[in-house]
Formats: sequence, structure tokens, C-alpha cells
Amino acid sequence: MKNYTLPLLFSLLLFSTVGKSQDVIKQADCTDANILKQADSIKKEIYKQGFVLVKENTMQMESEYEMPIIVPLNAGTWYQFVFIGEYTSKLFELRMYDWDEKEVAYIKHQWGDIDGTVIRYSYIPKFSEYHMLKVVQSNKTKKKLCGYVMMFKKVDG
Repeated sequence: MKNYTLPLLFSLLLFSTVGKSQDVIKQADCTDANILKQADSIKKEIYKQGFVLVKENTMQMESEYEMPIIVPLNAGTWYQFVFIGEYTSKLFELRMYDWDEKEVAYIKHQWGDIDGTVIRYSYIPKFSEYHMLKVVQSNKTKKKLCGYVMMFKKVDG
């Protein structure tokens, strides 16, 4: 009878190590009353233009670090994206890339601009494929920030 104890023990040790090393990064929500008020106001305005809300989410962000968001888009459909950052931040950026990682949009706002903390971007994709939004805000006094992203789709009718 062969001794299977050593290979079995080695296999168990290997799988237990692999299982522990897989940390999961989870996106944390945040709450900012000013951002929520702005979001409600923008939603009402965009609804009047014939768009429906497809996705929305608050997200905890770190100053000067991009937050990637992957969204499936359909060719020929008109979308509007909205990013709202914290009032105390000084810089706000939205970049959008298509499936081939080609940048299709870059919008930059600074504190004091007319739109200030809100970036709105309208887009009609040529192909049905995933796109990536990358949003970032910069704040000199706070490291942890709150951000809000909404995606709207134009409906016929």
C-alpha cells in the first residue's frame, strides 16, 4: 500500500494558501447630502429630455486616483453620463474609453467653473461593446472623497 499522506498534505496546504491570498476589493458607498441634492435635480432635468436612468451609484474615492467603471453600451443609443464630485475638491475629470482602449472622451472641470463639481457627457457609440469610464477628483485637504455616477439612456417616444 502506497503512502498518500504526503501528497495529500501538500495539496491541502497549497489550496489553503491560494484561498487566503485572494483578497476581494469591494466598492464602498458613501453619503453626501449636497451630492444627493444635485443628483436629484439633474435627474429631473434629464428625465424631461426623454432619458431614463439606467445605473447610478455613490462611491468612495481616493483623491487623485481614478475610479474605473465598466458599462455595456448599445450601438446607436444615446447615453448621458453624469459624475458629481465633492464641493471641496478642486479638479474633476472624466475619461471614456471604447473596447479597443481608444479614448473617446476627456472632460476636465475645475472648482469655480460654471459646472463646477458636475461633469455631464453625452455619447452615442458606433458599436455595441463595453466601454470604460474613469473618473477622478483631486482634493488638497481630504484623502477619502464621495463621488456619484449616473448613466441615462434615451428612450423613443
